[in-house]
Amino acid sequence: MNSILKWALLVLSSSWMTVAGAEKPSGADGNGAYATGQYRKLFAEAGHSQTEIRQKIDSAFQQLFHGDPRTQTVYYEAGTNANGLLAFTTDIKHRDVRSEGLSYGMMIAVQLNKKAEFDALWNWSKTYLYVSDTNHPAFGFFAWQARTNGVRMSQFVAPDGEEYYVTALYLAAHRWGSGVGIYNYKAQADELLSRMRNRPTITGPVPSPRRGTNVMMVTAGPLFQPEHKMVLFSPSSERTQYTDASYHLPAFYELWSRWGPKEDAEFWKQAADVSRDFFIKVTHPVTALNPCYANFDASIVQRSGSYGTNFSYDAFRTAGNWSVDWSWWGKDPRQRELSDKLQAFFESQGTNYGCVFTLDGKPLEVRHAQGLVAINAVASLAATHPRAKQFVAELWNTPPPDGLERYYEGLLYMMALLHCSGEFRVW
Repeated sequence: MNSILKWALLVLSSSWMTVAGAEKPSGADGNGAYATGQYRKLFAEAGHSQTEIRQKIDSAFQQLFHGDPRTQTVYYEAGTNANGLLAFTTDIKHRDVRSEGLSYGMMIAVQLNKKAEFDALWNWSKTYLYVSDTNHPAFGFFAWQARTNGVRMSQFVAPDGEEYYVTALYLAAHRWGSGVGIYNYKAQADELLSRMRNRPTITGPVPSPRRGTNVMMVTAGPLFQPEHKMVLFSPSSERTQYTDASYHLPAFYELWSRWGPKEDAEFWKQAADVSRDFFIKVTHPVTALNPCYANFDASIVQRSGSYGTNFSYDAFRTAGNWSVDWSWWGKDPRQRELSDKLQAFFESQGTNYGCVFTLDGKPLEVRHAQGLVAINAVASLAATHPRAKQFVAELWNTPPPDGLERYYEGLLYMMALLHCSGEFRVW
């Protein structure tokens, strides 16, 4: 028997024993931190003092939000308007602003009790990305991409931004209380969440990115596919409808079923369970790697190119999603099996593993990405094998990202510090 087959059988057998011996969840709220109020503190479990942990978190936030504008920060203030301070997070490498990064920044801010930064990012989002034209196919949502001056580069929607916006707004409402106008966090979250589920289909003209064409007619509806109860990669008719595993956030859907409009509560409960099953179907049975894009039956989207069919940058986040779901809710023991498989795979790749792979584990890009290091540490929230400690240790020993890659990887890194310290919470 060759070594690869032995390793695969060992992973499968150890994972099976983990799940077989796992404790069954009890009650609608599960056994996780939502029910118990107890969040795992992986850094403390590794022997770090609360003073050390606080210093690491504060230092990383200071660098990524208020550090050297040339090499460190991703957060930039951009003047004021009638609603107050404006600020954006920018993708340094691609020189743009994305709903993903703005909403991530808001989530980090609410977790760290940084209301000024939260409000400034939300103000920029509503001022420049929010689509208020009722005839626009993206009406009621946020254009996913703009220049730093606020000029939209895309008229389309990337639903992961809306998912983080909604959850961050609910948490802000609970932590700080709702204000007025755009700072009525609860009302803003309710309205956006209802549209994500129920907004009617709209057909309308949008500026065309194609040469020689001024406008194009586009049809788009809600951000979740109603029959499959899955988040879409894009609701636009410009794309065949499919999903992105890293957009599946069952930990958030559980909150929405409790905090959002009551008429949609059952849908969000079902969506959480659908996503849990989807994680099992979309991940490789040995490596637990997942493609960036997948059809609703978890098959590969063949027309999405090599990025979509392989484990790449979008896919980094998926393990974090299932692990946080386990941490908060403790409803699906299979998520522990997934984390054990994933970490066993990366352990087999050595300490300087790459960041892009085929699903069966062939390396395609050798850069050791700090964002992937961060999410592999978050996977330890669900893992059962002692190897989980080494992934937490690597995150602890990894400095905050700087330079060209600091936007995406820096925001993942910042959220991972909060997850591993027990400070990413349901407020």
